[in-house]
Parts: sequence; C-alpha cells; structure tokens
Amino acid sequence: MTAHAVPVAKLSDAEYKRRTRAWALYDWANSAFATTILAAVLPVYYSQVAGSTLPSAAVATQYWSVTLSISVFIVALISPILGTVSDIMRGKKKFLSVFVTIGVIGTGLMVLVDSGDWLLASILFIVGRIGFGAANVFYDALLPHVAREEDQDRVSTYGYALGYLGGGLLLAINVVMIFTMDGNWGVRYSLLSVAIWWAVFSIPIFREVPEPVSVSKQLAPGESLWRVSFGQIWTTLSHISQYRDLFRYLIAFLIYNDGIGIVISVAAIYGAELGFGSTELILAILLVQFVGIPYSLVFGNLPSQGNKWQPIYVAFVVFNILVLPLVGILGSRLLPQSLTGTPSPDFVAVGEAVGQGSHAVLDGGFALAGQWTEERVSADLLGTGCSWYAFWCNEAENDAFYVSSPEPSSEVRLPFNGQALRLTHSTGPDHGIWNVSIDGAPLLDEDGEPVQIDAYSESLRYAVTSSFQAEGEGVHELILTNDGGRNENSSGDLLSVAAIEVLPPLRDSNLGGIIGILLASQAVAAVFSLLLGRALFSPMAAWLDTKRSILLALSAYAIIAVWGYFLNSVIEFWFLAWLVAIVQGG
Repeated sequence: MTAHAVPVAKLSDAEYKRRTRAWALYDWANSAFATTILAAVLPVYYSQVAGSTLPSAAVATQYWSVTLSISVFIVALISPILGTVSDIMRGKKKFLSVFVTIGVIGTGLMVLVDSGDWLLASILFIVGRIGFGAANVFYDALLPHVAREEDQDRVSTYGYALGYLGGGLLLAINVVMIFTMDGNWGVRYSLLSVAIWWAVFSIPIFREVPEPVSVSKQLAPGESLWRVSFGQIWTTLSHISQYRDLFRYLIAFLIYNDGIGIVISVAAIYGAELGFGSTELILAILLVQFVGIPYSLVFGNLPSQGNKWQPIYVAFVVFNILVLPLVGILGSRLLPQSLTGTPSPDFVAVGEAVGQGSHAVLDGGFALAGQWTEERVSADLLGTGCSWYAFWCNEAENDAFYVSSPEPSSEVRLPFNGQALRLTHSTGPDHGIWNVSIDGAPLLDEDGEPVQIDAYSESLRYAVTSSFQAEGEGVHELILTNDGGRNENSSGDLLSVAAIEVLPPLRDSNLGGIIGILLASQAVAAVFSLLLGRALFSPMAAWLDTKRSILLALSAYAIIAVWGYFLNSVIEFWFLAWLVAIVQGG
C-alpha cells in the first residue's frame, strides 16, 4: 500500500505520527552504512586486507583517501542537478528509491572483496557512497513534506537518535561476527549485513510517505527537463551575489559536513596506526553511537522556544562543553597514573642499549650475523613521498633502507632499554619465517607458543609492522633469527628488516574507573542544570534558534579539535569521545 499526498496540516494525528516515524526510521536504516562502512570496519579492512598487495599500508591509506574524495566529489557534483530535476518532475521519493537501490547493491557486493581486491573495493565503495550521499539529499528534502514546520527540529532529532541506535546496534552485531567467524568472512558478511539492514528498514518510508507535490514550475510544451534543470542551476550561480547567506551556507556545509565525514572515514585507520587496538577503536565508536542517542534529543530541543525545559537543556549542554575538557585535563594530571593512562617518562639509552624511538638498521646499534644486502626503497613505494602541495621537500630524505639475507641462521640483534617493540620489515613471495627471542630465550605468545613472523605474502609489501614485548621494562636484547623455515607457498626464506622502534612505556588505565568519573560528571551536570538552569541560562535559551544551536555545536567541535591535538592520556581520550557524542547530534 502506498500513501497518498495529503497535505500535512490535514492529516489525522495517527497518520501524521505514522509518517514521521516512517521518515525517521530511514535514519535507522542508512546509519549502518555510516558506522560499519564509513567509520569502523571497511577503512581498516581496506588498508590491511583489500590493499594488502599494495606496496605499503601507507599507500593503501592514500588510495582509501582518494577513493573517499572521489565519492564525495561526485555526490557534491550531482546533488544540485538531481535536486532540481526532482523538483520539476515531482520525484523526491522516486530518486530516493533509485539511490537507495544503488547504495544497497554497491554495499552488498562488497562481500566479494577479499585480500588484494583494493580496486574492486574502491569501485564498490564509490557506488555505495554515491547511493548513500545522494539518497540523503532526497531524504532530507522530504522532511518539510512530512513534518509540520514547528515539529521539524523535533522530528529531525528523533531520526538522528534512531540513526545512532540503529547504526550502533548493527555495529555491535558486526563486532561479534568479526571476532567469531573464521578468516575474513566476519568482515565480509558484516558488509553484506549493512546492505540487508539498509534495504529492509527503508521499506516503511516508501510505504507510508507519499510523493510530495512539486513546488517548482511545470515544464512548458517543448521544454527539456535537463535544459530547464541546468538553466535553474546556472541562474542561481550567476546571481549568487544576491544569495550571500546561501553561498556562505554551502561553503560552510562543504567544509564542515564533508570535512568531518572525511575525518571520520580515516579515523579508524589513523587510530590503528597510532597503536590503538581494534577493540578500543570499536568501543569508542560504539560509545559515540549509544551515548549520542539521548544527547541528540537534548540538542534537538535547544531551539524549542516555549519549552519549559529549554533552559535546563541549554545549561546541561553548555556545562558539558566547558567542564568535560576541564575534568579530563585536570584528571590526567591529578589522578593516579594507573587510572588515567598518562605516559611514563621516556626510555633512555643505557650503555649500548638504545632508548625510546625508531632506529634504522643502518644507523648503528644493530649487530648483523650472516651475509646481508642493502636495498634503498623510494618514498613513493612507501607512501611517504612529498605531497603535491609541498614546495620545499627533498623526497630522497623519506626513502628507507632495508637489509636482507636469505641465509639460514642469519641474525639481527638489538640491545634496547624498554619493553615493547615495533619491527618494520617487508613481506613477499620469497620471504621466510623468523624466530623472535628476547635475552636469548624464545619469546612466547599468550598460549605459550614461540612467537614467529611469517613474512610470506603474495606480492612484495614494504613498511609492514610486527609488535612484541618483553615481560618487563629494562635492558634487553632482541634477536631475530632466520632458521630456514618458510611458508608452504613461499619460494624462499628471505629476512628483510628496515627499523625497530622502542615504543613508549605501556600505559596502565582503568576504563571502569574512567567511565565512573564520566557518569559522575553527568550527574553533576544534571543537578547543576536542574537547580540553576532556569536562573542562569534563560536569556541564552531565548536567544538560541536553530542556526545559533548549530554554531554552539561548531564551537564545541573547535574545542574538540584543539584538545584532540594536545591530549596525551587515556582518560582524556574517553572524555573527548563523550564530548563528540554530545555534540555530534547537534
């Protein structure tokens, strides 16, 4: 059954609620793409698996960033054209269905992406991202035809909250799939589940929300749909000086919305490169998803003039924007290190043992046994070459040197002061299996088995990292031994090393304690808002409208950006994530 285009003002209360709920449920449907595809799963999968045949992880990250940029550019290019066309031919809902279908197909086919399929992943992601972005244009355009003007902020906020819940719920399910299924199937089926989720929960909006009546002029005899559409766009652009507010809005939206979207899409890769585990990264994303549900409802009520709770909501949001950074920063400096995860002093060199930092194999400090050859790897292959906008850059300075040995019993030794290490090496079709020892004894994993590095891969790949750690801090000696073992698919037993990094001291933190402090701060914020909100924030509440509420959220993002640049503790990381959850709905 399809709904008929009855004006919103003439709808019964039951029909009105049914339509607004159906509209909001689409946010539940498509937010799975934002969480699993854009933020949490696909970026890391692309870098580590789909891009595994690229020369390095940095190159894979560059390809992912280019893929993102292409998809955003295409959506930005076609959206105004499609919007004009849909107005003229009364097609908002029709175009929504077309792009939902495109997005669902592109996303569903990602189940085919396996190791080395970076090109397929890029193409399918661009298709899915175009469907996702273009569908959102028409989804947003339906809101004025679904909700009364005085209800639009509330209905939009309700949809945003449902999006947080739906995206977070499927991501939680995907996490279970990833950790319980063998090989890459957990990720691949997770990508498929996004398409199914998106398709199924899009059904209500197509059933309950009618196609709006066109508000633009109808085509005159002999007029071409596309000619009129491009003509309207050209007229708007040629008179853009008369629409200064519109021009400012479009520029700001491009920088703010798409800029944040790009940052979110590479955040998981960036976090992984900084050493955050996949569990920590997904927990942070889940925190933002679920904590964002109530706060998006609060933010949506900020411009609600006449709402008796409005000053309390304003007080609550402002309190959090100001106090969360303050408590996080002070907590990192005043509370016990075992709780906050603040860094310990750096490891320093002791005698021949190197200290904290990255040490290239040719810089000294290493002892090499056996026959070794030296290879210079260009920065372009490593993904560390000069940017196109870099006017002063010596690309050769970013080249790396690898030493390689195919001899069984060849060794690399490095005395160091520290505990955790990160080895940078290459993998390839002719690489072998290496044994890892510390202080002359084999390093054991959690299961009590000797740690080995299987350096085989189908294609040559540089800047691969492997991490391991000694039982405790202090002066140790790392020994890598080529014992002649090899993967059954390998054609050789090459050992190739570029550098070893002595990592900073391991951080000790208490996540339960940090969350407890966060919840306590929210309790204080609630009490403060209830007791003093009306007295202190009524003037600000009267001043706030939708635009000023958005500016408030942007101010919070500015605080987040500055704070995020300087933060250096686990407690600050989680407080910042909580603040992101608060303002993301804004």
